Amino acid sequence: MRPQRSHREVAEALRDRIRTGELRPGQRLPTQTRLAEEFGVERGAVRQALRILRSENFLADVPRGGPAIVALPAERVPTGPGAPPQPTTVTLAPRIAAAFRAPHVEIDALCLTSVSLTLAMSEPLRHIHAGRMKPAKVDVRVLLPGRNIDLAFPAPVDGRDDRGDDDPVHQRWLAQRNAQGQVLKHNLRALRATHGIEVNVSFRALPFTPPVKLYLLNGVEALFAYYTLKRREEEFGNEQLELYDAEGTRSTLFSFGLGAGLRDTTFVEQSHLWFNALWETISSELVLSD
Repeated sequence: MRPQRSHREVAEALRDRIRTGELRPGQRLPTQTRLAEEFGVERGAVRQALRILRSENFLADVPRGGPAIVALPAERVPTGPGAPPQPTTVTLAPRIAAAFRAPHVEIDALCLTSVSLTLAMSEPLRHIHAGRMKPAKVDVRVLLPGRNIDLAFPAPVDGRDDRGDDDPVHQRWLAQRNAQGQVLKHNLRALRATHGIEVNVSFRALPFTPPVKLYLLNGVEALFAYYTLKRREEEFGNEQLELYDAEGTRSTLFSFGLGAGLRDTTFVEQSHLWFNALWETISSELVLSD
């Protein structure tokens, strides 16, 4: 009797069919029952194989129980642990969407503003509203700089000393921080009313400017990026100002996964310890003013 194939062998066979064009973008795969019969495996092995292909972005998200669909080529950019680093705009949304496949979604974020996180949330929210996924619970914690600290960036090149609370660069950052946080909180909390999902969203304020951004997903993945500063000139009202700033949405994200080797596992674990320490010690309550 021929040995039963493993779920990895099933995944490899389906991956080859996608790569060679036998399975085309947008095409539905056979049902899990049909695939199990074809490969001579249990349905559990098929489900594991499909999860692998989804994590690699070879398959698009579909309603629960429905046949899997081959992803479009543009959706197949590798973004998981071990994939080449990509800009935040490329990497974050598919990794957040993958995290939302879990029954209990846990996302921790440390950033200058929550603009990248808010944008990335649109993908899983779209899938939820379309009935393609439905977690039972979502917990999101966000660490942001406090409103009254002297930000290292964004900041005028000549400093804030003679401007005080009238610094337009600081006021613009503060308005963006509050607006993006409010949108994030509103969009997530709306899931409770529309889909009955238990949602908790919390913000705390840091007493310093974070030099990096960090996203922790379901305790198993860490996405890390440096804020690389640039000196540029920008108009504020009728005034041209030189400022130091970082384009966070374009920052290159490095992905680390629990179980993807000792270095990755240690990085994920230590990142969680660091985030929790900041959350529980020197951060303070953050109220997002309207």
